[in-house]
Amino acid sequence: MDRITTDLLENGSIMRGQVDRLLAKGIDESLILRDITLSGFMTMDRLVRYIVQQVRDGVYKLSIIDNYDYIHEAVVLQKLAEELNLLFVDLDSVDMDYNLTSKVPLAQLQKYNVIPVSQDEMSVTVAFNDPLDIEAQEAIQRIFPRKILKTALSTKKQISSYLYKISLKDSVKDLIKKIRDELNSITTLEEQQEASSILMLIDVVLKTCINGRSSDIHIEPTEKNCVVRGRIDGKLTEMFIFEKDIYPPLASRLKLLANLDIAEKRKPQDGRFSTAVGAREYDFRISTLPILYGESIVMRVLDKEKALVKLEDAGMDQESYHKLLKGLQAPYGIILVTGPTGSGKTTTLYGALNELRNVEDKVITVEDPVEYRMNLIQQVQVNAKVGLSFADALRSILRQDPDKIMIGEIRDQETLEIAIKAALTGHLVISTLHTNDSISAIPRMADMGIEHYLISGALVAIQAQRLIRKICRHCKEEETLSASLLEELHSYIPEGTKFYKGSGCRECGGSGYTGREMICEVLPISEKLSSLIANGASKDELKQVALEEGFVPIFQNGIQKAVDGITSIEEVLKVAKG
Repeated sequence: MDRITTDLLENGSIMRGQVDRLLAKGIDESLILRDITLSGFMTMDRLVRYIVQQVRDGVYKLSIIDNYDYIHEAVVLQKLAEELNLLFVDLDSVDMDYNLTSKVPLAQLQKYNVIPVSQDEMSVTVAFNDPLDIEAQEAIQRIFPRKILKTALSTKKQISSYLYKISLKDSVKDLIKKIRDELNSITTLEEQQEASSILMLIDVVLKTCINGRSSDIHIEPTEKNCVVRGRIDGKLTEMFIFEKDIYPPLASRLKLLANLDIAEKRKPQDGRFSTAVGAREYDFRISTLPILYGESIVMRVLDKEKALVKLEDAGMDQESYHKLLKGLQAPYGIILVTGPTGSGKTTTLYGALNELRNVEDKVITVEDPVEYRMNLIQQVQVNAKVGLSFADALRSILRQDPDKIMIGEIRDQETLEIAIKAALTGHLVISTLHTNDSISAIPRMADMGIEHYLISGALVAIQAQRLIRKICRHCKEEETLSASLLEELHSYIPEGTKFYKGSGCRECGGSGYTGREMICEVLPISEKLSSLIANGASKDELKQVALEEGFVPIFQNGIQKAVDGITSIEEVLKVAKG
């Protein structure tokens, strides 16, 4: 049995009977403490207070909590900081002074896992992971001999993460120096546009972000720095941190690449550019937005190869794929793909277009903006400035004799009305709608002012989807679920199922996940459902009939991915729990 559970038993904080009951249920000895806190025999707050007291008394080292992934380090450190009258610092919410870190040897900071956060005339605040490590404090005090050392606490993971960013910053130190030298010698705007070192920095940023599997690159000025973040598997991760003076030339050069007005900093702008990163050609869609300290620049990475992804390769299970494919083979009608922003709806639409495009059919799309360019398809870019809205474009499209139409997104009643009319007059229409599940799309269309009989006549199928992160195969390990969670999910889980999670490694950047794939539910509109829709049936009635006809809800599809070892139960509960 683990050290903390044994000690709690000995001092009577938990009872032997409680432990025996959990052991009788087959709970692993190392997880007894987790289940005791979950069942409420001992609250997590009491457990944290006990650990902090033992650390203060020198009985435990702070590193003991590394053995318990359900005891959050930040919670323990906050309590410890409170007890020792020290400051707890969430490094992610602090605009750190990076000039300060450049004065300290990086090897020294990495050795003691500490990071200087801020300074004033009298003192320097340094974040330590272990406030009781006297050797580390003495070593850091020697680096700042004329300042009072203020000890702050921060989590091991945050400190390591920021030290890694500083090492990345150091790797482009020579390039940054070259940029500064170039900027100091530049006298005209033409010379600034010719400057090569800033282009080299952009190349390094793009290469690092793309190699790190970023789907979007965010460049954001703060009061003291310029931060570059990449969206990896749906989560933003900081990639680079530069001093503030690097931001203006970096922003100007990116705007030049995308043919934007570099003098206009008060209005949002949109553009795109293409460049080779490594051996492959990428498109970048760029958007600028004026913010407090400059302009926030976001670049969407458009990998041309991803536009040609087949639906079955995107993670669709066979059953859902065949249901959707059958819908796509309908001669006319409307097929909707639903889900929140960032759930891969556009990728699914392109996958569907891949299935539909051929020489015999005229396929036209209306998009805002056009993300991927595809041959055999006529793509229309919505342009509000010249009065070309989704509805205007759709009206014109219908005079172009199309067979199939793709609408990037149905945003208003007018667009939906025209789409339904197009579906009822012999065209196959595919589009997206923002609803959380497939059945909700039906009452949503009725709420937008469409008559029930028109919805029932036009609808062919609705797909709802989400993206879930896949467990990193390099650090995949078995996971034991708590008894209460197993009980809650027992109807979905076959007996003896093994579950997995990622422990976090260099390959996945410590997240435990690499890559994402789709989970979905596909609702084909049968005659029975169509008749119910026409009669204005409630959502519950529709769901009841759909389940009788073999409909598999998205949550069940997600659980199946966890049963198959593709993702973790935690990820499914976060993404798909209704």
